[in-house]
Amino acid sequence: MAAAVFAIPGDITLPTGGYAYDREVLARLPSAGVEATHLALSGGYPDPSPEDIARTAEQIAATPSDAVLLIDGLAYGAMPAALIERFDRPIVALVHHPLCLEAGLAPSRIETLRGLETAALARAHRVVVTSPMTARTLTADFGVPPDRISVAEPGTDPAPRARGSAGDGLALLAVGSIVPRKGYDVLVQALEIDAKDHRADWRLDIVGAVDRNPATVAALREQIVRAGLSARIEIAGPKSRADLDGLYDGADIFVLASHYEGYGMVLGEALARGLPIVTTTGGAAAETVPDGAALKVLPGDAGALQQALRRIMDEATLRRELADAAWVAGQNLPRWSDTAATIAKVIKEARE
Repeated sequence: MAAAVFAIPGDITLPTGGYAYDREVLARLPSAGVEATHLALSGGYPDPSPEDIARTAEQIAATPSDAVLLIDGLAYGAMPAALIERFDRPIVALVHHPLCLEAGLAPSRIETLRGLETAALARAHRVVVTSPMTARTLTADFGVPPDRISVAEPGTDPAPRARGSAGDGLALLAVGSIVPRKGYDVLVQALEIDAKDHRADWRLDIVGAVDRNPATVAALREQIVRAGLSARIEIAGPKSRADLDGLYDGADIFVLASHYEGYGMVLGEALARGLPIVTTTGGAAAETVPDGAALKVLPGDAGALQQALRRIMDEATLRRELADAAWVAGQNLPRWSDTAATIAKVIKEARE
């Protein structure tokens, strides 16, 4: 059986899409013929201190010399070339999305991350990405040859079709960590516009980690209060799998306002439950969801998002049509065993 060390920064139990992907892959690689060992890197990435970098070198040096290094891009894209050149075995980089495309970064930080990631990817034997769009981005903007890239889309577990709120108002659901890239401020702005002159009865639950960017969370709470929407919008924080499943089941509409997605795992979860979707076209989101299952708007456009939300809330027939298309699409999504099999194949090829 092939051997791999899966190096992941931080606490992989945290409720983020990237960590969920890593957990699922770790659990399934043995069934795909790869004995994978988890190596926990510093949570300081993607802003590692000199101590973090020195510790990473020590950790990698202590791993079995015959194991392929599978390194999560949250760390790998921020590693200096001098560190990577010390790794004396094949490297497979797992890129969820390029670090420099995270929203809210200063121009100097974007330039630094782009340079680091470009140099790091040039030193990887193979690169795994989570969507065809990310593969195209790495080739066009980071110079990674297409024949070194493999796409391993996130798996989506089968789920029962959502029953909806069955109440007087519509239940809107948004899922994802509260960070600038997710565009929650744009979503609240859109709903504020709508609430001023629209009589639709709705409620929004925002589910996701609240500890990754406290300033963004505080600003969002203040924005909700200023908009007079405290009774209609709840920042629910992270939820257990069972509680989140319950929220999906009771939702009438799923909404994603992200500026950029490397894939959009929550979109897959919404499709699997047959939820009608309003999403932006940021990154891979436009391709993750079929046109017939969602209303799509440009990221950052609160007016367009408001119009799409108003339309889906007002038109019950449209909601049913989108929901039916979502349900059909959800049945054809890849499973986690498919994801692990793809990555296992790349790991085995990297050893050759």
